Amino acid sequence: MYLEALKLQKTKKYLIQGTLFFLLFMLIYTIVDSLNMSYGEMTNDFGLYLPILNIFTNVLMAFLSAMLMNLSTAMVTLKGREGVASNVGFLSVLFGILTYGCTGCVIAFFASVGIAFSVIALPLAGFPYKLIAVLLILAGHLLMYREIEHGKCKVHLDDPKTAK
Repeated sequence: MYLEALKLQKTKKYLIQGTLFFLLFMLIYTIVDSLNMSYGEMTNDFGLYLPILNIFTNVLMAFLSAMLMNLSTAMVTLKGREGVASNVGFLSVLFGILTYGCTGCVIAFFASVGIAFSVIALPLAGFPYKLIAVLLILAGHLLMYREIEHGKCKVHLDDPKTAK
């Protein structure tokens, strides 16, 4: 079933949808980066390698998140229901906003919901936290694969005797 979902990704609808999701996620990740520290400041403080790694990671996260959203849409098409894993891409965006944002804003947000601690200073302009976000998205892909391959389907295509 996963191969069927991948075949759907090559259709015009999914290519357009994936491109739009990719651009949206790229915009979000770039804005979150700029709110934390501009690429110019990163270059001055850490050298050219860190902005390049951040941009590459943004592209990777945007692509993986867009693919996750497209696979979720394909699952709805193939199975008639949405998977739980489709929300992991948005979870990584929320995680990013709470960790890459300015420390004062994050501390104020956590204090407003009753949490009295937060990250004081993020090493390497928050890059390690971005890697955690990549891991969250990859976990979402694993969950989506599992749901597509092993999830329950109302229609049994293999054996007409078992179809209800």
